[in-house]
Amino acid sequence: MQTQEGWALHTDKYQITMMYAHWKNGTHLRRRAFDLYFRRLPFGNGFAVFAGLERAVQYLDNLKFSPEEIQYLADQPEKFDPAFLDLLRNFRFTGNVQGMKEGTVVFPNEPLLRLEGTILELQLVETALLNFIGYQTLIATKAARIKSVAGNDTLLEFGTRRAQEKDAALWGARAAYLAGFDGTSNLQAGERFGIPVSGTHSHAWVQDFDSELEAFRAFVKAYPDDSVLLVDTYDTLRSGVPHAIQVGLELKEQGHRLAGIRLDSGDLAYLSKEARRMLDEAGLTDTRIVASSDLDEDTLLNLKSQGAQVDAWGVGTRLITAYDQPALGAVYKLVARYQNNEWVPSIKISSNPEKVTTPGLKSVYRIIDRHTNKARADLITPAGQQVDEGKTLTLFHPIHTYRKKKVRHFRAVPLLEPIFENGKRVYELPTLEEIKAHYQEQRTLFWEEYLRLLNPEEFPVDLSDELWETKQNLIRKIYQQIRTENGNGNGKS
Repeated sequence: MQTQEGWALHTDKYQITMMYAHWKNGTHLRRRAFDLYFRRLPFGNGFAVFAGLERAVQYLDNLKFSPEEIQYLADQPEKFDPAFLDLLRNFRFTGNVQGMKEGTVVFPNEPLLRLEGTILELQLVETALLNFIGYQTLIATKAARIKSVAGNDTLLEFGTRRAQEKDAALWGARAAYLAGFDGTSNLQAGERFGIPVSGTHSHAWVQDFDSELEAFRAFVKAYPDDSVLLVDTYDTLRSGVPHAIQVGLELKEQGHRLAGIRLDSGDLAYLSKEARRMLDEAGLTDTRIVASSDLDEDTLLNLKSQGAQVDAWGVGTRLITAYDQPALGAVYKLVARYQNNEWVPSIKISSNPEKVTTPGLKSVYRIIDRHTNKARADLITPAGQQVDEGKTLTLFHPIHTYRKKKVRHFRAVPLLEPIFENGKRVYELPTLEEIKAHYQEQRTLFWEEYLRLLNPEEFPVDLSDELWETKQNLIRKIYQQIRTENGNGNGKS
């Protein structure tokens, strides 16, 4: 496991300023609880794929301030009290964390992580956790969309050179793989995570020789059974494909095979169909066609509708940068305060209904029909509340409460699992292959209307009666307090 020492300053400055203010007021050891979740699904999708837990766990496991980071804080214009800096020197994460498994299909407004601890530590970790989980969940969801169009075609992640820096390339490759991609061009991702790696050659290879044919012969000499030749350096159909066929036939005579050709520009639908015809007519029926060039789920859908003859897709820029939605918009909100030996729910109110938080420590259950083994809804309850599977369950939309349904003969599967207890990790991180398999299993739990690419149905995420009542009571209590403080509400509310 890679150490995260020296990463304590991977945070926003206002986290440190709040920590210091709490320390100055003697409130830094107050116990609080936060939820990490997102409010809206990205890309117009019907679901998201939870990713980033492994990196979040590694971060919390190894979180401490290095001497260099302490010195940097000491040099800030605020002139933090040396005693506060001494406190940070001995900092370790001591809180509790519950979280969903990576690869779980998730939806808006349900806690992906629930954290309990001192306000000092929970403020520090906010930024990093949002960064890790927000980015990887976004890329995994984008990859899942692309996979839903590609079907059984091979998908290769080619985004490293276009990613927003090294870490995005590395962890983006991981997120894409767990959501259905088959490999990556990123060698470090291959070495670190065990992802299959793939690579051919560039246009520069062809240009470096006196002729395209000479370049192809030189390349297959090095890789007689694994060569994929890039055929669009000069003219795809009049030069590249014919030369690839010539080399492929020469390999065949020698007892080898040309693995594939790659198209990287032009009309990919037309070129792939013509290339397939030419390869087949030459007897190279087992030579595969790989396509790249600014691909995403929309271009794949369009190309497939035109009958493109492509066996493998190299997807880069539009995946690794989440081209059409650059951020998940994950949030981290205080939901409970520990007072008088009990957790007291806390709420944030907004004129925008989707920004009103759901208070208190919570559990999340996936309600699964026993007959069809399909998910009917996710149910959020007060933490630890058991769902009686022997009774009829009435579900209702937390905002549009008239939308109700009754569920019988179901399983209530808890989605949050203990990750840390009192700062000690109690969760064994699964392998990437196990995460990938978990995601594939998750998909089987949902009807197609929730997973489809265009106009997906909204999957229900409902609150239990008790939790809904708690939320409404807190809203009423706060508005009553506001009216009292403002002289019974003279003016706009």
